[in-house]
Amino acid sequence: INEELRSQSAELQNQSEELQAQQEELRQNNEILEERTKDLEYQKIEMQEKNQALEASKIEMEKIQIEMEKTQAAIVIKAEEVETASKYKSEFLANMSHELRTPLNSLLILSQLLAENSNNNLDKKQVEYAKTINSAGNDLLTLINDILDLSKIEAGKVDVQWEPVVLKDLLMIIERKFLPLANNKKIKFTLTITDDVPKILLTDSQRIKQIINNLLSNALKFTNEGEVKLIVQRPIKIPTNLDMLELNKTIIISVIDSGIGIPDDKQQSIFEAFQQADGSTSRRYGGTGLGLSISRKLAHLLGGDLTLVSKKDQGSTFTLYLPEKYDKSFQTLPKIPESTEPLLLTKEYQSPNAKLLDDDRNDLSAEDKTILIIEDDRKFANIIRDLSHNKGFKCLLAEDGITGLQLAIEYKPSAIILDIGLPKLDGLTVMEKLKDNVDIRHIPVHFMSATDQSIDAKKMGAIGYLVKPINMEKLQEAFQKIETFLVKTIKTLLIVADSKRNKQKIIDLVTDKNLQIEVSINSENACQKLLTKTYDCVILDIDLEQGSGSKLLKKMQQEKSHPCKIPIIVYADRDLTKEEKTLLLHCSDEIPIKHVSSSEFLVDEVTLFLHQIESDLSISKRNMLHMVHDKKAILKGKKILIIDDDERNIFALATILENHDAEIVCGVNGKEGLELLKEHQDIEIVLMDIMMPGMDGYEAIKKIRTQKKYDKLPIIALTAKAMKDDRAKCIAAGANDYLTKPIDTDKLLSLMRVWLYR
Repeated sequence: INEELRSQSAELQNQSEELQAQQEELRQNNEILEERTKDLEYQKIEMQEKNQALEASKIEMEKIQIEMEKTQAAIVIKAEEVETASKYKSEFLANMSHELRTPLNSLLILSQLLAENSNNNLDKKQVEYAKTINSAGNDLLTLINDILDLSKIEAGKVDVQWEPVVLKDLLMIIERKFLPLANNKKIKFTLTITDDVPKILLTDSQRIKQIINNLLSNALKFTNEGEVKLIVQRPIKIPTNLDMLELNKTIIISVIDSGIGIPDDKQQSIFEAFQQADGSTSRRYGGTGLGLSISRKLAHLLGGDLTLVSKKDQGSTFTLYLPEKYDKSFQTLPKIPESTEPLLLTKEYQSPNAKLLDDDRNDLSAEDKTILIIEDDRKFANIIRDLSHNKGFKCLLAEDGITGLQLAIEYKPSAIILDIGLPKLDGLTVMEKLKDNVDIRHIPVHFMSATDQSIDAKKMGAIGYLVKPINMEKLQEAFQKIETFLVKTIKTLLIVADSKRNKQKIIDLVTDKNLQIEVSINSENACQKLLTKTYDCVILDIDLEQGSGSKLLKKMQQEKSHPCKIPIIVYADRDLTKEEKTLLLHCSDEIPIKHVSSSEFLVDEVTLFLHQIESDLSISKRNMLHMVHDKKAILKGKKILIIDDDERNIFALATILENHDAEIVCGVNGKEGLELLKEHQDIEIVLMDIMMPGMDGYEAIKKIRTQKKYDKLPIIALTAKAMKDDRAKCIAAGANDYLTKPIDTDKLLSLMRVWLYR
């Protein structure tokens, strides 16, 4: 029993130990569970905190998003406000221009009429008064144009017309303009060009000229003694705001004066619009302070900058930085420029002093072959003169357009060599006046110019065109062309027409003993002839079968060979369709092309391109030419409707037109104009002001065009607004043409001549 008890006791002991071991294990597990529970609690709390942080972050992000959306909306609104403000500013300036130009129009026209003193009823002093009024009016017009220039630049409406520019030619023109002004003030004026400056720049010549003219005008205005220098050279360094320019591909044009100088604290403000050095300067010297602002903005447009170095009472140096070749990516933003002192020059070109022209005007006889050379570069003119002598020609020389025109009328030379960039009267205007004079319009004209306007020149009847710089080989070719032209007595004309009536009508109108006429009845045959033979002129009847007249024009436009340069007269005795007008407009960029719709103008253009002498023509043709070119005869007996709300303008225009024997009917607004048109069925042309109260010019023109009977009534829009798209608006409304006030009377009469006889 004892043994059994001991065994049971031992077993109980073992069970007790096992139980204790299990209890210890349970205790340890409980402790682990408690630790894990605590960890989970901590994680739970941490997750709650993170969730709260994320929620707070989310709320903050939503707030930021709302703020960003508000900011973005504000930016959009601000941009719209800026755009609206810019629009209002442009409209305001255009309207202000209208208000200023309207009275100025009357002032300029009437003062010009008084100054001409056609009735010889004014004495010399009164004529001088009229000229002074006219001059002051033109000064005011310059100011108005400056304000508009500034507005257009700021609105981004100024385009850069890049072209090859012969720098020396440009600077010589400028020198000739300012040298007399400097001499009048007894100030020394010099032009210096260093040897390392390139001969040709690829840039906008008109904008460069505008900048330099402004700088020189200021230099002469603010210099009472000493000198003014115009220096062109390479820079020694590039300002930091022009780091896109390369040192060896940049030039600088400096205008240096010994004038009143500019104080340090005013040297930035003078580049702001309407700012000058101080109020006393404005009162003493005049001006608005627009010039420098416009000049710097133009310099930025050209990819450069305009800088200033000056000390009060010690003079100023303005320096224009320009790239040799214009690149749109070079357009710079206005930044405060570094001062750049001008270099001292060693090798340089100094302009020659003026001296008398050496030509043959005192040694001419009736048998001599003569060439009139109208060229402002004296060295180049002398080269042409010497070559002319070698070719057996006597020479006449003129350095400006007005003198050249006078010599042409007086001496009637055998041929004319003509530059475009001339002082006083540019070459294209000279050409226009030459060809408008029936006594000299037959004289062949060959252009030699630094700018390529060959299509425009050939439309006006030029026989050739060379772009400077010109080598001797090209000069020889030009003289060969002139000599060949002078000995060629028989001209060749190609008529492209398939209508028997039109074909015969054209032949009857142009037939001449010295004219060989060939006829093509379709575009394919015409193309073949043009490729195999040289013609002096082509007359194209636009009404060829199945629109092949238009197809021929397109083919000639795409053809890059010689035949494309032949003058083409497009004849249509009807109004052209919108598509035909668009085609002619596109083709005129590539081909010297003219459109006529009357017999008189067909004869006029044919005699122009064939250089037929007026005295050799039949009496009927001569009468047609005189009718086209006699401004007074053109308007004689014509009934003209003037619609303008300004009585001063009506009076001025009516005075001019009545002097040409026209009959005038006047209305003061669009509505009255329509009633007068209904009342006077025989009105032949309308001069329409645009800005009028009630029914404006645009609406009046549209209403006139809705009536079929007025489809062909010529309407010329006259407006004092001068913004870029005004012409397009007038044409879109239905006007035939457009003139900006103040009205140039010669341009108005020329336009009326064109539209009355189309």
